Amino acid sequence: MSSAGLWKHAVMTRLAIIWNPSKTSRENLETALEAVIEAAPDDGAAAATDVRWYETSPEDAGHGTAARAVEEGAEVLVAAGGDGTVRAVAAYLGESGADADLAIVPLGTGNLLARNLGVPVGDVPAAFARALAPEARPVDLGWLEADLGEGPQRLAFAVMAGFGLDAHMITETNDDLKDRVGWLAYVESLGRALTASETLEVTLAADDGEPERTTVHTLLVGNCGMLQGGITLLPDADPRDGELDLLLLSAQGAAGWADTVRNMVWDNGLKRLATGVVEAQSSDSAAHGRVRALRVELAEPRVLEIDGEDLGTATAFAVEVQAAAVRVR
Repeated sequence: MSSAGLWKHAVMTRLAIIWNPSKTSRENLETALEAVIEAAPDDGAAAATDVRWYETSPEDAGHGTAARAVEEGAEVLVAAGGDGTVRAVAAYLGESGADADLAIVPLGTGNLLARNLGVPVGDVPAAFARALAPEARPVDLGWLEADLGEGPQRLAFAVMAGFGLDAHMITETNDDLKDRVGWLAYVESLGRALTASETLEVTLAADDGEPERTTVHTLLVGNCGMLQGGITLLPDADPRDGELDLLLLSAQGAAGWADTVRNMVWDNGLKRLATGVVEAQSSDSAAHGRVRALRVELAEPRVLEIDGEDLGTATAFAVEVQAAAVRVR
């Protein structure tokens, strides 16, 4: 769809579609967007839209294309792809402070930020309609710093970062199965993830506090709390509260895992709904907390992940929150 016919409007929204060609075709996106614009009232925001298209690549998941779109006047950056595309565009906005909103057209199987923010998943026209609505709310970003073997890196995350169970669920998931059944593939990987999650000693320094040693197999720091399939690991996580939620899992043996499952399903699930408890409940094997910044040193290397992406191994990392980093429609 060409944007030339839309230039007649005196006031318009400059929309940049930053799309991942491995997830869908431009033609499919154009068809959905056209339908939304054509259905909009003549005086509506959607009817006054200048649309430009920016394709991502393996070399640039969206950071560079987002920068180019803003330089060319974009007011709304629509990340049409999976979590990697969304994270790259959000990272650019958080780093640059650019005066542009983020919108999401979720594609692929994960779509973690979209799910946590209530963006329609599996309905591209509905996601575009939300992108064209004028309302936007500030959302925090997390930043992770680690040496992953090629020197220090600083990477943004919109949902969660860490190591252990969640990381193994991602790295142990069969790609062919994921292509066929989507998020259900993560359930298939859970059993292998449990056996791969061995405990180790870690040193934690939260905010301005003194370092403390503990033993865990999983450490997650989250801006949002829900994974695929509605699995909620961080029940208190709020992407707009200026903090990151922390989960430490230390279960060993059948009794420890039974305690972990009870804590997730009962204490912070059904019981929470029934009683109206407002804070996440810890147990012998599951500890919850909140931080603005956290430094972590590991006794041995572990695979790190952010927003479902395997980063490689590290023996130390730091995370911090950037409050109200992006405006999301």
